[in-house]
Amino acid sequence: MFKKILIANRGEIACRVIKTARRMGIATVAVYSDADARAPFVKMADEAVHIGPAPAAQSYLIPEKIIAACKQTGADAVHPGYGFLSERASFVEALAAEGIAFVGPPVNAIAAMGDKIESKKLAKEAGVNVVPGYLGEIDDTEHAVRIASEIGYPVMMKASAGGGGKGMRLAFSEADVREGFEATKREGLNSFGDDRVFIEKFILNPRHIEIQILGDKHGNVLYLNERECSIQRRHQKVVEEAPSPFVTPKMRKAMGEQCVALAKAVGYHSAGTVELIVSGADPTGESFYFLEMNTRLQVEHPVTEAITGVDLVEQMIRVAAGEPLAMTQDDIGIDGWSIENRVYAEDPYRGFLPSTGRLVRYQPPVDGWTDDGSANGRRGIDGVRVDDGVYEGGEVSMFYDPMIAKLITWGKTRDEAADLQVQALDAFRLDGLGHNVDFLSAIMQHPRFRSGELTTGFIAEEYPDGFTGAPASPELLRGLAAIGGVLATADADRARRIDQQLNGANPPPGDWAVRIGETDYAVSLEEEAITVDGMPVEVSFDYTPGDTMVDLELDGEAMTIQLKPTRAGYAITTRGATHGLRVLPQRVAHLAGHMIEKIPPDLSKLLICPMPGLLVKLHVAEGEEVQPGQPLATVEAMKMENILRAEKQAVVAKINAAEGDSLAVDAVILELE
Repeated sequence: MFKKILIANRGEIACRVIKTARRMGIATVAVYSDADARAPFVKMADEAVHIGPAPAAQSYLIPEKIIAACKQTGADAVHPGYGFLSERASFVEALAAEGIAFVGPPVNAIAAMGDKIESKKLAKEAGVNVVPGYLGEIDDTEHAVRIASEIGYPVMMKASAGGGGKGMRLAFSEADVREGFEATKREGLNSFGDDRVFIEKFILNPRHIEIQILGDKHGNVLYLNERECSIQRRHQKVVEEAPSPFVTPKMRKAMGEQCVALAKAVGYHSAGTVELIVSGADPTGESFYFLEMNTRLQVEHPVTEAITGVDLVEQMIRVAAGEPLAMTQDDIGIDGWSIENRVYAEDPYRGFLPSTGRLVRYQPPVDGWTDDGSANGRRGIDGVRVDDGVYEGGEVSMFYDPMIAKLITWGKTRDEAADLQVQALDAFRLDGLGHNVDFLSAIMQHPRFRSGELTTGFIAEEYPDGFTGAPASPELLRGLAAIGGVLATADADRARRIDQQLNGANPPPGDWAVRIGETDYAVSLEEEAITVDGMPVEVSFDYTPGDTMVDLELDGEAMTIQLKPTRAGYAITTRGATHGLRVLPQRVAHLAGHMIEKIPPDLSKLLICPMPGLLVKLHVAEGEEVQPGQPLATVEAMKMENILRAEKQAVVAKINAAEGDSLAVDAVILELE
């Protein structure tokens, strides 16, 4: 077994590899750029080597710097993570020349599968279903038009060396081919140094399914079930799950055996993924086709680990060290369901614009990790895992992928795993930059997602006009109104107790008027009973004024709210949206017009006591005309006198308090005409 592994990567995947290596008793080395000098993975590793400036092209993508770091630290193996150098055959050859092991597949497999045209030819020879298309060299635009017409529209034009959604154009007509072919070639050349393009049939109602494979150096290859990765935005995966709600046992076996055959055909060992496209329009589920093979660990590997119990990073290390697999195909089962959401630094409320900046607050919903990799003791949520590589106060920079964290849940059923996602996303605290937490929660709650009717067009079809927040059910809104009443009562009680002059008198109101959006709710609190518009609502939680996150039970369901006080009430974020609550005592709301109007009531007609205190002096009488700035009343609170003045010219219509009265917060002292 290796003594020391260098991780040629950064962020959450570097942390992920370090944790498994530490558990196996293997020392680790991190490499880092200027931008990552204070990153968690650098602190977690046993050693760390600086390799250059922030841009990846000047640091993480230079093989010579990685090899020099291996020699400097005595690392006898390199784990590449994913991205960067993980699928560069020349890097594997350079490591071998220096006697350094590569924790990944053999160089010939990387080379064969890295070329999309050649990989499709190999897949076809190995008996794998291949999408109808043209795999030869395409001379020019006219040649491309003829090929597309023969295949039949729609077709997809793809750069041969492309990936990550780059170098792809969908064509529904000859005009689309003429417009997009040269652009696809240019993208391939600029992004990958290869301008070759291939054309294939575009599958209608496509689902993106991938098979996880695992092989050793002794000829053993297994498939570890499938992952559903259909929910994508601009060809980038957003949500992944295992197993797929679409794949049947018969289909799984057929897919798996074809992918194993392909792996054996190229002499594959280590972990890898064969990506397939499946026609959701085929009720038999037999129309699946080879897309490509990723000769590395996938971002979404945790969902496979969750349902199989197999640590894929550990298996990669053991295979690289020459050990045979300690399991057979019969040992691979499916235990429960797992879903992964990618938390990105992008703002779905603003067209998913990328967001960079400082993480002013970062608190994931489960145990974090200290510098030595041990749990820091924060209470988490059972069935939830977070893979991350960021820290509170750190920067999400422009130089790397915008992913902040991966949120993984496991449940006995798909609905249970999705419910846990909603609960955990509510408890994910992120401040300082835009993020997609609300959007992910909305997807998890979406009826179409829950039904399992997924295609790669899900986001475009369900959010054609952009994202404005997850819709709230009437039951949730009534619950939020009840929560607003409880919060207001607790805050009013604290304000009452702070002022010693009241000596416990004037308890906080038990009846509140709560407005959420365009709807008014009458909330009543009597001992342990809470009603909203006369209907009972069960709310249970502990709240201390000033709390910004509250765990609670609403009608028996566990949930978390994030809370910010506003001038008129509270902003509550939960279940994929932020709701503004305007909260007033019902007696104040009554005087302000019963809150029936759908516009904010004119409180300038009321002189409201802003804090608990003693009414020391009334400066006006009923019927008296007052001018802006004129003193109306003096209230003493916390040994200080506060003069309350008129905001506009008016006439005193009614006085509701007398000098010497103890006033509660929001008490109406007088009314103006």
